[in-house]
Amino acid sequence: MTMTSPNETQTTLSGRDRWEQRYAASKIREADFTTLSGMQVEPAYGPTPEQERADPDFDRIGWPGEFPFTRGLYPTGYRGRTWTIRQFAGFGNAQQTNERYKMILGRGGGGLSVAFDMPTLMGRDSDDAMSLGEVGHCGVAVDSASDMDILFSDITLEDVTTSMTISGPAVPVFCMYLVAAERQGCDVGKLNGTLQTDIFKEYIAQKEWLFSPEPHLRLIGDLMEYCDANIPAYKPLSVSGYHIREAGSTAAQELAFTLADGFGYVELGLSRGLDVNSFAPGLSFFFDSHVDFFEEIAKFRAARRIWATWMRDVYGATSEKAQWLRFHTQTAGVSLTAQQPLNNVVRTATEALAAVLGGTNSLHTNALDETLALPTEQSAEVALRTQQVIMEETGVTNVADPLGGSWYVEALTDKIEAEAMRIFDQILRLGGSSVGVDDMAGLAEIVRANTGHKGADATWPMTAGILRGIEEGWFSAEIADAAFQHQISLEKGDKRVVGVNCHTDSVASELEILRVSHEVEREQVRELGERRAARNEDIAADALSRMVEVSRTGENMIPAMLDAVRAECTLGEICNALRDEWGIYREPARF
Repeated sequence: MTMTSPNETQTTLSGRDRWEQRYAASKIREADFTTLSGMQVEPAYGPTPEQERADPDFDRIGWPGEFPFTRGLYPTGYRGRTWTIRQFAGFGNAQQTNERYKMILGRGGGGLSVAFDMPTLMGRDSDDAMSLGEVGHCGVAVDSASDMDILFSDITLEDVTTSMTISGPAVPVFCMYLVAAERQGCDVGKLNGTLQTDIFKEYIAQKEWLFSPEPHLRLIGDLMEYCDANIPAYKPLSVSGYHIREAGSTAAQELAFTLADGFGYVELGLSRGLDVNSFAPGLSFFFDSHVDFFEEIAKFRAARRIWATWMRDVYGATSEKAQWLRFHTQTAGVSLTAQQPLNNVVRTATEALAAVLGGTNSLHTNALDETLALPTEQSAEVALRTQQVIMEETGVTNVADPLGGSWYVEALTDKIEAEAMRIFDQILRLGGSSVGVDDMAGLAEIVRANTGHKGADATWPMTAGILRGIEEGWFSAEIADAAFQHQISLEKGDKRVVGVNCHTDSVASELEILRVSHEVEREQVRELGERRAARNEDIAADALSRMVEVSRTGENMIPAMLDAVRAECTLGEICNALRDEWGIYREPARF
């Protein structure tokens, strides 16, 4: 009997055969994978081996769990594991938000996602003059590690994945999370979750930065190194397209700008001399799922394919996990309407279904009243149940990538991918690159030549284009143009929104909305003052001074920042010390 090597077997087997082998070796959930009528369905559908061989382009579509992962990362789809239900929540003080987290987890949520108030997002303490009237109003107020202790009280951080949506002061907030885990007695090395940390999208869309890009990138590089060495399961970066889309971009712009930012962070890791196969699995993504059902599905499929191809062919990733694009999705807040807000339940369900059919790894569904205020407990429950109905009742978890092979979906996936590549070329040209997307080998050669160099002698093609685009306002202008064109189409009635520019009659009454008492701010400021009075001021001052000293060296800043947090230094004190050292960034005026 002639034996064949595994590599020879993989090259001679058809895609269907390879998928069947992988599926057979995978763990499957205990569940009923039949239709509502009891009809048996296959775990995935695709061409026969003969049809595959007759179609030279089929590899671009492929099978679930196989490069380029157009059809998903896993051969089992959701038969192996469903997406994580991760509801975004935060309001008032840490105690109030802790109670909401317990409600979400108790009713079937699979992970936590922290929403911070505006002062926290801007690195300001609750008693800062600039925080007046904003404390606890769009998320939870977090001033020090003591707030993190309360926020996660009776929730063992080692046992739950935690996402934190914050970028400008993300690193000190992450240090507070680590200290809270230490105080719980957790093994910090086993923590799992995601920190957003994506500063590029702040300059592009959301505008919540503290410093100029270079100091932020220094902190992000330090965080990547620290997590790679000490907390391997934690994802220190969630590259966000959500805020880019909410600012008015098209689907293709959201995809291209987000993946370009992701490539920039890969270049940052390589500049630190990190192994791409080690740190790249720690990058995750965060996308918007808008109301155009098929466009969103195609966007998600194209995203996986582009990322896998660039990671392999440009950045040298050889492991599958380093080529995977794992992403969280949130339904489109900008699609919600104040008019006839009950219609928002339908919009959210449609957007959530698109995310699921696109293969999302985790999902947040917006509440119907979020265009008016923070969600009430009842509307938050409806949003949670929306995901659970999709997961438990619709049968969409039975088949991996059920729309794969659809002429429309595949054509739209190709079209969005082509538009994203066109935008990548524009970004590369902004950075002065003479090599474009049609020469992936040339880009790879530039990357190899610069790996391990983080000084002025290195030229990273995508990073250079991103920084130039930020400096010149190119990204903001592109988004503004797209938003303007969409608004014109709404005003003319070419694009229709039910309850807004069509079908405007309604019998609905006004909703009761959640209102955050101003007493929350007064109480938060009082507690903050008491914490400052109770701490050892000399230890706190010395820790802050030490952190600033480290910022002037090439030493990793995370350990020194952790010491400042353990000394109960506040978020505002840490950020202000770095503002004094690095200055603040003001966006140039452009007309």
